[in-house]
Amino acid sequence: MARFTPVHWAMMAFTAIPAPALADECVQEKAIYGDMDDAYELRFEPVGAEMAVSNKFKFAVRNTPVVADGVVMRSDDLLHANGMIMFNCPEGDVTGADLRACTVWQGMIYASDLTGNISALPAEGAGAAERLFLPALGPSIRESSMWGAGKATIALWDVLTLKGCSE
Repeated sequence: MARFTPVHWAMMAFTAIPAPALADECVQEKAIYGDMDDAYELRFEPVGAEMAVSNKFKFAVRNTPVVADGVVMRSDDLLHANGMIMFNCPEGDVTGADLRACTVWQGMIYASDLTGNISALPAEGAGAAERLFLPALGPSIRESSMWGAGKATIALWDVLTLKGCSE
């Protein structure tokens, strides 16, 4: 009779119980993403009446009070999603210099399925992407006001994985 190690039992359990297709069950505006170190969370929210943006989100450094605001604006061809993460921006009328000073990261946000196929970030109402790729996000955070004692102290990978769906 074969002896199974705990790893064998775990592998058999995962193959016997199908994993839920979370992306198929969750729409993009309710998707919650995390990094592989569980140090960051990106949580999408419904846009509402803001017509200039196609998606918006909160970007939090876990186990700290740090929460940044994020927006996504589509290109004219709707094929590209330009994202921006801002931290401690002033309220009301702001100048371009004010906005540049509080911008932590800006760039294209790419979506990916589990097999690595890259696409544009889904719009509201569409199924959530399995993974997000935000190029150079980690280095941008290290150079921003989000980095330091009591804030972000773990270097972030540029890939975030779908972890859940808000109600």
